Amino acid sequence: MLAVYGKGGMGKSFFTTNLVSKLALLDKRVMQLGCDPKHDSCNALFGGVSLPTLGDVWRRFKEEGREEALQAQDVIFKTQIMGQTTVYGCEIGGPEVGRGCGGRGITFGFDLLEKLGLSQWALDFVVMDFLGDVVCGGFATPLSRSLAEEVIILCGNDRQSLYAANNIASAAKYFASMGGQTRLVGLVVNRDDGSGVAARFAQRVNLPILASLPLDRKVRELADACQLALSEPAFDALFERLAQQVISRTTPPVAMADVCPLEYQEFLSIFGAVEPDQVPAGASASELLGGRQAPRRPISLDLNLRQQAVGVQPEVDASMRRIMGRMLDELGLYVTEANRDPKKGMTLTIDGNTTICLGDEVDLESKFAILAALKQSGEAYCYVDLRRPASPFYR
Repeated sequence: MLAVYGKGGMGKSFFTTNLVSKLALLDKRVMQLGCDPKHDSCNALFGGVSLPTLGDVWRRFKEEGREEALQAQDVIFKTQIMGQTTVYGCEIGGPEVGRGCGGRGITFGFDLLEKLGLSQWALDFVVMDFLGDVVCGGFATPLSRSLAEEVIILCGNDRQSLYAANNIASAAKYFASMGGQTRLVGLVVNRDDGSGVAARFAQRVNLPILASLPLDRKVRELADACQLALSEPAFDALFERLAQQVISRTTPPVAMADVCPLEYQEFLSIFGAVEPDQVPAGASASELLGGRQAPRRPISLDLNLRQQAVGVQPEVDASMRRIMGRMLDELGLYVTEANRDPKKGMTLTIDGNTTICLGDEVDLESKFAILAALKQSGEAYCYVDLRRPASPFYR
């Protein structure tokens, strides 16, 4: 499984679609997995058709009381590339705009795909098109769970896309230090204007540049019209070269221990900028009130941190909410997602990257004691199975 990360608007879907198409044309069985709530990753792959999202289809089945009847063909679709070969596509989707957490939707989508048999499908490559800035645990799922074997970061020569690239490299290095198996492959520079800024950044963070896709008006128009860039010989050759490297695993070697994400001052120096060593003057209440005298009153804030941590999740019952509260109060563990699995029982996600399988609510004290001991030991872990507290398992 290969994940493509990068800042929004940098052309991840364009890049992913053309790479997937070229892999398929080289006789590989490939699926493109759109992992963005705006769910337009596969549009060009399917000739402009917007696929029904996994989230929308599941909600419809659930509303009709037949979610157990959901099958792969309801959410995985196929099409022909250039009339020569078949590729598969899926859009995970997310909540309606302003109505929920996109990251949680991504986590749920991966869990549902696993239940549908993703790990058993006879695919050579699953290429995931992911939202860029890694700030939410849900969008970091391929990194935190090591679902992606390899990650390509798409960037340009501009500061914003390279800032996102630096964040992604930092997240990947962190999860690798925690025992994760995901490996950064390198950078792809899209809309390369020849300024060489991305090349300087790549050298500083110790990542190779796999390909540079030039800024090209005709190719941009093809992308806007949901058509492949492979019809242009120069771009076909670029994607052919990269796809062959991906297939043969001959991309330049990258040791995660040697990847060096930049601190902010170091990052600014790439652009010849320096952050001044000063704190700006504060604005007084009188200034903010337009010159009127501000009444003095004691400040008393109830931050309600516990409620913020537990969150408002209608699907979480009272019993599960109490356990989430205990996790925070007693262990300092912030539960970002909670659900009840028919087989595993109660499953909690901590900080978006650690899974704790509690099972049923029997012998909770022993389970909490095990978690407390594990935390006190200082050992790194990403999965804990406490369904049988007499023989707990973690990795």
